[in-house]
Amino acid sequence: MIISDLHPSLSKQQLALVSPDVEGSISLVGSTGTGKTSTAVARMVALAKKGFSRGSVLILVPQRNLARSFYQAINSPDFPQGPLPVVLTIGGLSQRMVDLFWPLISGTAGFKSSQNEPKFLTLETAQYYMAKLVGPMIAAGEFQGLSLDPNRLYSQVLDNLNKAAVIGFPHEVIGERLSDAWMGEPAQINHFIKAQEAATKFRQYCYQNNLLDFSLQIEVFFKHLWPSPLVRDYMRSQFSHLIFDNMEEDAPVTHDLVRDWMPEFDSALLIRNHNGGFRTFLGADPSSANTLVETCLKQYEFEENFQENAKIAALGSTLRKIIMQESFPPVLHLDRECFEIRQYRFSTEMVENVCLDIQDLLDSGKAQPGEIVIISPYMSDALRFSIQRKLEVLGIPNRSTRPSRSLGSEPTVRTLLTLAKIAYPSWKLPITPFEMREMLLQVITNGDLNRADLLAKIIAPQLNRTRRMVNFSELIPEMQSRVTFVVGERYELMRVWLETAIDDGSADLDVFFGKLFGELLTQKGFGFQGNMESAAQIDQLITSARKFRHFARMDDRIVSEEIGKEYIQMVESGVLAAQYLAPQDNAPENVVLLAPAYSFLMANRAVGYQFWLDAGSHGWWERLFQPLTQPYILSRQWPRGRKWTDADEFASNQESMARLVYGLLERCTGKVYFCTTGLNENGMEEKGRLLQCLQTLLKRLPSQGSNDV
Repeated sequence: MIISDLHPSLSKQQLALVSPDVEGSISLVGSTGTGKTSTAVARMVALAKKGFSRGSVLILVPQRNLARSFYQAINSPDFPQGPLPVVLTIGGLSQRMVDLFWPLISGTAGFKSSQNEPKFLTLETAQYYMAKLVGPMIAAGEFQGLSLDPNRLYSQVLDNLNKAAVIGFPHEVIGERLSDAWMGEPAQINHFIKAQEAATKFRQYCYQNNLLDFSLQIEVFFKHLWPSPLVRDYMRSQFSHLIFDNMEEDAPVTHDLVRDWMPEFDSALLIRNHNGGFRTFLGADPSSANTLVETCLKQYEFEENFQENAKIAALGSTLRKIIMQESFPPVLHLDRECFEIRQYRFSTEMVENVCLDIQDLLDSGKAQPGEIVIISPYMSDALRFSIQRKLEVLGIPNRSTRPSRSLGSEPTVRTLLTLAKIAYPSWKLPITPFEMREMLLQVITNGDLNRADLLAKIIAPQLNRTRRMVNFSELIPEMQSRVTFVVGERYELMRVWLETAIDDGSADLDVFFGKLFGELLTQKGFGFQGNMESAAQIDQLITSARKFRHFARMDDRIVSEEIGKEYIQMVESGVLAAQYLAPQDNAPENVVLLAPAYSFLMANRAVGYQFWLDAGSHGWWERLFQPLTQPYILSRQWPRGRKWTDADEFASNQESMARLVYGLLERCTGKVYFCTTGLNENGMEEKGRLLQCLQTLLKRLPSQGSNDV
């Protein structure tokens, strides 16, 4: 059977790269929508059908959610039998190799207990230990004058360590690099010095206790494993073909590895997006990826776009020129049917009208819910809540994604934490009336704030005294009537279930969460019945608690009986961020998506209709201020010792917004709505850079009146 029969939907240009007989190093470059990943998936399948003379295919991606197409193909019942392709990030590859060759390098790498097993830290457990080490520094006033929540301080110190590892410079010079580039207040230099002390202290603690966070895994792999002939022989035997997708979103050390490793593969397909580089703040380096392209024996470029809307593409190209202050025609002839610019007075008015516009799109049959996304530079709690509440009233299915938001900030998660405090009285964790009210509001009263408040004021004080919930029958008749017996019946079902759980209080916290959700909270009359978003959040909570339990049991410094208590305290303090990738394969697809702009971009999907909220916000242009780190200075592209000036900040913001705007419009196939308000949700007037560019755009268009801002 010829290759075109196996892949009838592919173009001739794609088929040329799918054939397993194409060997050597191949570079593939193209814009979003040109079929690069589809070609890579088809090539993976074709290689598997042919079979391998030695190891299988290695699929290398910058982050796991960018491998979704590969996973779907591998998990298909039609996938060929035999060795399965292996899908990894550089972190996953490093951890595998460190775990496998630990006895070989643990002593020479500097770990104190080379005879003991390595303990790999997740983001959460790394923050947990960082809090133990750096918390006393904060308490002693060593970061005095720095307005930063402790959990953000910990995460920025860890981010500095990660940057040092993926860029390839010693972690001991992080503070020096930041200080050399600083031009502001001298007091900030001291914060860089203290952040360096925190990073050094954490790294020393890891060496003493066989702990490996992401940065140390990367460092150990590249310093001690990759140079070893034994390790390289093993890796050569495991993999005979390489597919490296979205390499512009990966770090320089990954590019270094692929450059060294490429000659040892039978074939290597390296894929780059023309307009990528959205993960620069996480260490991605498109310039480094470009140098890797030049080493390939064969170079291909895909130009045919399968999803591009030519009208929106023209809009994106024009906006990019306006943002970058390049020359463009005095009169623009753009199709006004592919975009609208909407001006609203207040944020509430904007939310109301956006939701009604979405209802019109659905009712008219122009779109399905899964073809619509609502985008904002930052998706605040208030904005997300108001949008979702309005969509639910209209009966429109929706879900939100905010990877930077900790699970401990979610009302659903806080509800389960409160119920756990009740079910484990020996921990003696206090419960405030506010926590009790929020829990009852979520679980019992179906959103009735007054009844939830009445019950909470009665239950919380007695619960903190006796560690037992009051029986509904013990309430005075007047209070029973005000709460209502319907609510009282649900309350009693919950109380009795929790008392049973209390009698069996030996259950691990993650097991308790699973039983609580399945046996009580999803039953008829309770608040989480049929709530898919809450189910996803609780699934992440259970995963987080389980991982923490497994890790904590390897640490004899944590009392086994209080692992759950320790977990709850750390989540509530914000130290355990519980930031996990949602199981996208199980997430409902035909729903309206609410997402921050960069989160939507990294999902790598196109939609028919985009609603950009708060187009006047400075968040579209300004870099999020992080006082203890700086992604542009901690990169290979920044000359050591050069000062970071206001001109550098302006130029980086311009380039980032141009890339963001163009990237979003590349992923729109129908129409985009730019929505702006006179006053934002904080009551402030918005005059951000994106709004200024939209106004410039309108000035060059033939006047139509109604669409002007």
